Amino acid sequence: MRMRTSLLGEILQMALRSIWAHKLRTFLTLLGMIIGVASVVVVGAGLEGAQKFVTDSVSKALGSNSFILARFARFGNVSDEDWQRMLRRNPDLTMQDLEFVRSYCRDCAEVTAQLGGNHTVYRGRWEALFTQINGVTANTIFLGNFEVEEGRFFSTGEAQSSALVCVIGTEVKEELFPETDAVGKTLKLANEPLRVLGVLETLGSNFGQSQDRVLYLPIQTYRKIFGGRRSITIRGKAVSRERFDSALDQVRVAMRIRHKLEPDEDDDFGLISTDQINNVVDQFAAIVAGVVIPITLISLVVGGIVIMNIMLVSVTERTFEIGLRKALGARQRDIRFQFLLESFIVAAIGGVIGLGVATALAALVEAAAEFPMQITLG
Repeated sequence: MRMRTSLLGEILQMALRSIWAHKLRTFLTLLGMIIGVASVVVVGAGLEGAQKFVTDSVSKALGSNSFILARFARFGNVSDEDWQRMLRRNPDLTMQDLEFVRSYCRDCAEVTAQLGGNHTVYRGRWEALFTQINGVTANTIFLGNFEVEEGRFFSTGEAQSSALVCVIGTEVKEELFPETDAVGKTLKLANEPLRVLGVLETLGSNFGQSQDRVLYLPIQTYRKIFGGRRSITIRGKAVSRERFDSALDQVRVAMRIRHKLEPDEDDDFGLISTDQINNVVDQFAAIVAGVVIPITLISLVVGGIVIMNIMLVSVTERTFEIGLRKALGARQRDIRFQFLLESFIVAAIGGVIGLGVATALAALVEAAAEFPMQITLG
């Protein structure tokens, strides 16, 4: 056992001396492995980061354990034939639908309604163009998608009385109230004065769209300003993760009862959840990974071929050394093991440096583009 250990140590020393004696050749060999490993890891980190980015963005936009119920709510491709059929068949959703779902869904923590559109908001000579105006019910604040940083959200009483009040995002606040507090002040929407009750926390952007260029007002007020003949969007949240599937089933059954659908009839409404969106994202990411990662693996194969060719040159150059060692009693497997050990050391060093380069590149991309790069153990 001691002799075998001594022999292994001697072979390792010879391999290291050979590598050190041919620095340029070793460097060129390492370069192939470094580029190959770094390419695979950076691409994998980008795919993992993109998947995490989309998943977090969906959860941020919709909330966890949440669903959307609308006249048209489909995720993915919709054929022209299906779209035309939905236009003919799906009725508008009303506030009566909202109240029916609220009373029927026992596993729903909150069920809210929303109407929206882009409009310009004014205050004197200041204006906030293309602001997302959301008419919502008062319990929308309890969905947990945002918090009020200054002031408060409007109450149920204010919503029911169609009060001319609103809550604004930080971008709207900065553009309309650059030199003063916004809470308690008045702005104008479609020539209607709205009193600002609160300012939301900064939310950033989501899928390239700012979440801070927004204004919330009671849905009844929205209808009074812009008209009421529009289908509402119903959003809800389950009481817990464990009861989320049950809540979705209750919402679907409630709407089918409300619309008097027969058991063999398709739904005449759209119902999607954050889980469904995330599942589609996961499937898409798996397809992209299945195509992109094998392409980047080619660089690893090239690195392996480079090592093979360099070691072939090394064997040819050291024919005298090999013959001398065999004359002194070295077995063929000992000589083969030495060259394999040299190959392994070069590949291992190249792999470790490649991982370091990939980590640095991932950190650089994440800092420069504010895009998550997630290097996993796999």
